[in-house]
Amino acid sequence: MRTVVIAGGTRGIGRALADSLDADVIRLGSADADLTSVTETRALIARLPDRIDALVLSAGCFSRRRIVTGEGHERTFAIGVLARYLLADGLRPALERAPDPMILNLCGVGGIRAGRVHWDDPTLTRGYSLLTATMQVARSNDLLGAGFADRYPGSPIRYVLYNPLFVDSGMHRHFDQPARALVGGAAKVFGMPVTKAATPLKALLDAPPPAPLTALRRGVPVPLPDPADAARLYELIRTTVY
Repeated sequence: MRTVVIAGGTRGIGRALADSLDADVIRLGSADADLTSVTETRALIARLPDRIDALVLSAGCFSRRRIVTGEGHERTFAIGVLARYLLADGLRPALERAPDPMILNLCGVGGIRAGRVHWDDPTLTRGYSLLTATMQVARSNDLLGAGFADRYPGSPIRYVLYNPLFVDSGMHRHFDQPARALVGGAAKVFGMPVTKAATPLKALLDAPPPAPLTALRRGVPVPLPDPADAARLYELIRTTVY
């Protein structure tokens, strides 16, 4: 039986995907480790199995106000970017022991519409907002995929960037009124249910694409992120966590 690790597998799309899989699923949530902490994320990696077939990166958090972790990182960036980087990099040896390994990162995949990295102020000490932080994470995750493929060109791991677009995942709870009611109402009417959004993700895990890096927006291929920006992000993260 395959072993699938899902960061963020206790709620939303991650939970729906975990429930649908015929596999040994390890769900990583707040009860397992504080993924906003670099130290605890590294400790968690050391406790996971030494062979993993797939890693799903869907953990994230949203906050109307800027929160700094005990290690000095802006919390949205810490869990949405630093933890995903550490999990993919730290679990790479375990993934490479599997016959058909894959990383599935739920992210922005959308060029300029996926936000931007604030290179001079990634912790958003100036001009923080929920939307700014969320969109920076989305763009950063696109670049994480490109950076991984470039950093490990001989790896058998297939890295898939996937944006399911508008899903009724409960994100509206993090907005103030009246935006909370408006976004929540729109999600109920127009958003895809999490169980339906998980269906194409399960299909990808069952049959990974052949390319080292694939970017999909609701199943439709889109251009890959800029490798130069990806290298820049990897250097930023390296100087942040090491």
